[in-house]
Amino acid sequence: MHDRELVSIALPVRNGADRLEAVVRSVLAQDHPHLELVISDNASTDGTEELCRDLAADDPRIVYHRHAENVGLLGNFQHAARVSKGAYVRWIGDDDRLEPACVSTALAAFAADERLILVTNQVSYTGSSGTVSTVSYTGTELGSDDPVERFAEMLRLLNESPYLIDPLYGLLRRGPATGIQRRNMLREDEVFAAKLALAGPWGHVPQVLSHRNWRMERIGRIARRLDVPAWQSHLANTLQCRELLRWVRDADLTEDQRRRARTEVMRMYARRQRRTLAHRSRKLLALVRLV
Repeated sequence: MHDRELVSIALPVRNGADRLEAVVRSVLAQDHPHLELVISDNASTDGTEELCRDLAADDPRIVYHRHAENVGLLGNFQHAARVSKGAYVRWIGDDDRLEPACVSTALAAFAADERLILVTNQVSYTGSSGTVSTVSYTGTELGSDDPVERFAEMLRLLNESPYLIDPLYGLLRRGPATGIQRRNMLREDEVFAAKLALAGPWGHVPQVLSHRNWRMERIGRIARRLDVPAWQSHLANTLQCRELLRWVRDADLTEDQRRRARTEVMRMYARRQRRTLAHRSRKLLALVRLV
């Protein structure tokens, strides 16, 4: 059955003319036959439109949408999934790459366990210096039937390393991909990952099936890219905690599960605050030494 399911690869882009061709080639080279590549162009001002129209003319699996005005990073991200038609959806960055068996391997995991809402895989990350990093994830908690166990594990991973699990770039069932409410804010990707953990069990394939480019950015720069107020960068931990608690309050949980989930959020918040205070203390000490 899964061999016949349409899978949508959602590719949001803005001004990516110099990067797009390689990612498009990797998507079209998938060994899963029923595939569409949905490119959502966020009012690009370079040659992205011309390139995408040419690519779409050459392959009917490519569906091209263009916004007349900039709808924001998250808005374009969501639009790319919402206008897709597949039973399964996977986002991809405009300079990322998939191995040919990425989609088919994830579909096999779905076929083996009908509980799953998401299947992730091991990712190879290339940093700005060209260094390639891969970190294996061997945990099983994200596949638990207990939503709070999954939630707690996701929050733990968010504090431990960004390289272990990347749910935003896994293969999702359509419902969770398009139906979970999202808010434009700093660390929205982490909040969405936690919401997905509450939504249902995940599977994980311990193979490198996708490749991403990764660069560290200052939180102020991220705020500008997301078009959120600059003051939010100083309260990112608090705002993230508030959004998670709001979601836990409204989630379909028992009162005991809600209590446990709130405890996990506060535990994560305390760890984040300690880390932030330690970072600020080091910066202050460095300034004092310069005086």
